[in-house]
Amino acid sequence: MRLIGVYNANGGLAGELSYFFGHLFGRVECKLCDITHSTFTKRSEWTAMEARLRDELDIEFVLVHRNERTEAQHAASEGREPCVLIEDNAGQLSMILDWTDLKLAKGSVSDFEQAVRAKLLMY
Repeated sequence: MRLIGVYNANGGLAGELSYFFGHLFGRVECKLCDITHSTFTKRSEWTAMEARLRDELDIEFVLVHRNERTEAQHAASEGREPCVLIEDNAGQLSMILDWTDLKLAKGSVSDFEQAVRAKLLMY
């Protein structure tokens, strides 16, 4: 299985700058960004969580921006970003966490991990 975090932002220099300034002025938000990144870099707690999921549960976690999604990821998440999708061994995608779940984590990697692990019990 694999988890796919979908940001509510586009990738690339223009997308990153647009999100940065939009977030700075309160016009744009992405609760997944708040969990994975500090102001400019990926949080070390996030990297440690990815390693725990990989080592303990054999689950890869990847992050994609809106404009980087595959067609299947787009179909599973369009209009519901940010979110986390789960891809099973057959390649089927479903949403495991939506934006309200991400909001409840309040930017905390440990709260996010707890939510992910609770949802994984269903799979």
